[in-house]
Formats: sequence, C-alpha cells, structure tokens
Amino acid sequence: MSLSDEIMDDMKKAIKAHDKVKLNTVRMIKSALMNEKIKLGHKLSPDEELTVLNHEKKQREESIAEFTKASRKDLADETKKELTIVEGYMPKQLSKDELDKIVSETISEVGAKGKSDFGKVMKALMPKVKGRADGKEASALVRDHLS
Repeated sequence: MSLSDEIMDDMKKAIKAHDKVKLNTVRMIKSALMNEKIKLGHKLSPDEELTVLNHEKKQREESIAEFTKASRKDLADETKKELTIVEGYMPKQLSKDELDKIVSETISEVGAKGKSDFGKVMKALMPKVKGRADGKEASALVRDHLS
C-alpha cells in the first residue's frame, strides 16, 4: 500500500472514529504531500515522500520545544500526539548500535582519517540513514569516530 493510500485509509478511519487529532494531522500530512507534488510537478517518489514526512516531524518537534519553553503544556501535549501520528508513517528508526555500525562502515568506505573528512562522511552517510535516524545524532557519532 502506498503512502497516499495509507493516508486516505487512515483519514476515513479517523472520520468514522471521530478522532479529531488524527484526522487533522493526517489532513496536514496529505496537504503537505500534495503541495510538494504540485511544486515538483510529478508524482512523489518514496524518497520525496519521506522528505516531506521528515519536514512535518521536524516542525512538530520544534513546536513542542517552543510550547514547552512558553509553559504551554496543553499545546505541547497536543503536538506530541500529532508527532506520534506522523512518526507512524515513517520507517522504523535505527537503534544507536545500528547507526554506529553504519557510521563505522561509511567511514571505512570513504577512507576518512580525521575531522577534516567530516563533510565527506556525512555526504555518504545521510542517504543511507535518511528517515531512519536523526541527522544531529548521526553527525555527533561521526564526530566521535573521527576524533
């Protein structure tokens, strides 16, 4: 089942269940995917869909941080629910050990020797872990390995 089909199916279920949070979140995801499709002028590839989902996830994480900083627990809780829904459409996240292994392999492939090769390693690493690991976590591991 494609992501679009899955989203439409979940939207119907949310309508029937009167789940407003899920319905609104799924509609926002559908809208973001449609906007990207229009912007690019073609049907989205799975990689492009993942990029849109990553953007939606990042937006919600930033919102949660801002709401928490502003002592708006009600809005932070609502956004956490949305984040959980968005994460449900994303691929399974890599564990710390799995990410560490991929970082080590990538460093070997690239032949990185020190901190000056950080950019080369990240350029090779990110396509491998896109959507399955946080970029900040990946860059921290690369820095640790190159130190």
